[in-house]
Amino acid sequence: MASTALCVYCFEVLSSRLENRSALNLQQVEELWAKYNDEDIAVPPNNEAKATETSEQSSTEDEGDEEYQEPSYRHDLRPKQVVRLQNIPSTRSSSASPTSNSSSHTLSSETSKGSSESSLSSIATTSSPQKGEKYPLFVTWNTVNSRGHRSLRGCIGTFEAQPLSSGLQEYALTSALHDVRFSPISRSELSSLACDVTLLLNFRLCKDPLDWHIGTHGIRISFTHHSRRYGSTYLPQVAPEQGWTKEETMVSLMRKAGWSGRSSEWRKVTDLKCTRYEGAIADVDYATFEAWRDWVDHSAFEK
Repeated sequence: MASTALCVYCFEVLSSRLENRSALNLQQVEELWAKYNDEDIAVPPNNEAKATETSEQSSTEDEGDEEYQEPSYRHDLRPKQVVRLQNIPSTRSSSASPTSNSSSHTLSSETSKGSSESSLSSIATTSSPQKGEKYPLFVTWNTVNSRGHRSLRGCIGTFEAQPLSSGLQEYALTSALHDVRFSPISRSELSSLACDVTLLLNFRLCKDPLDWHIGTHGIRISFTHHSRRYGSTYLPQVAPEQGWTKEETMVSLMRKAGWSGRSSEWRKVTDLKCTRYEGAIADVDYATFEAWRDWVDHSAFEK
């Protein structure tokens, strides 16, 4: 399952780039994060990471982008719901979330056509993914205001399974600095950020466009309209976050892909294909990362 350490690693990658310093690698981050927690270091109370089998995001794709955001934090990662994704061009990475000021997740990225299947049970029974495993993944950045309200700041991922170290490194930076919907994240914004990592699992072709469950599945669609192919995706959290029905989710997803027909005619597009998937999500905010990083700088290598 996705672990908090993966989000901490994304913060490490981004902050090191913005601060012009060397970054720790994923293995170092995981080991130091475990040691930090073993020593019962105080962590800000409202900053926890949570695992989810769903997370919302929207993406634009030729065949798949997704984007999403997750509001709460927990130290242990538990299965959660995936939200919505936005249209994605059929490229390697994709973005998946609606662009709005709400707390809903939005991903924007290019994704590849490969949709691999993973075992949710094998991932959910471990605190972190096994070394060497590959996952389709999305990295989402949100800004968090003084009231705890989240606003999407960048979200990009891929449906092509990635080694976690290189995949998180790439998409932590791509989603932060190259999401075309936003200006690049600056160093001055770091303290207001929260990071979500979603690993995508259990891909299944839907029997029909409504063969999925709100709060459990993310949706990836593709269809033809006026001889042009469209595609988009929403992470599992999106539909429940927005309070949408299945049909409302489909219409929104198609509009994000670029379709402009009447809402009542969404089923009339040609060759509509729908794939459902689940996700494991973890999140952490900057205050938690900063406390850990200060410990690393001043205490981790003592003795």
